[in-house]
Amino acid sequence: MMIVNEQIKASEVLLTGIDGEDLGIVSRSEALALAKRHNVDLVCLSLMSSPPPCRLVSRSAAKQDMNAKKQSEKRNELSQKTKEIRLTPHIEEHDYDTKLRQIEKLLEAGKAVELNVRAQGKESKEAKALLERLLADLKGKGNKETGIQVSGKGAIVKLLPAR
Repeated sequence: MMIVNEQIKASEVLLTGIDGEDLGIVSRSEALALAKRHNVDLVCLSLMSSPPPCRLVSRSAAKQDMNAKKQSEKRNELSQKTKEIRLTPHIEEHDYDTKLRQIEKLLEAGKAVELNVRAQGKESKEAKALLERLLADLKGKGNKETGIQVSGKGAIVKLLPAR
């Protein structure tokens, strides 16, 4: 949400001019008058500081900035999707090769992969060994974000694509 003109309630604002020049701390009414004089809007950049930083910009430029920021956040969020691959400690060789190819494709596509080996009781050592083997086979394709986490239910490791 964008806070503009009369929506700004602070008595003083830290003002930045149209061309990015620093105009210092001015009263809200003075800033609004300046905005009217130059036929632009007074846009609040953040409510987290006192006085709030504000800028004189055309409304269309401010909306474009906001939309660009939202799109880049969305793009970053999408690229951080994690795909979970589940395995068992007693995996057969051809199934292992299939999973390995699947993981390689996901990493090459830029997706993060969480490898989850389900194990019960004493199988946790085998689960950890399987993950270590997978990590060795995936060397250069992905980097560990976390170490191998072993629990009573199995072992998990998260891989990020190598960039």
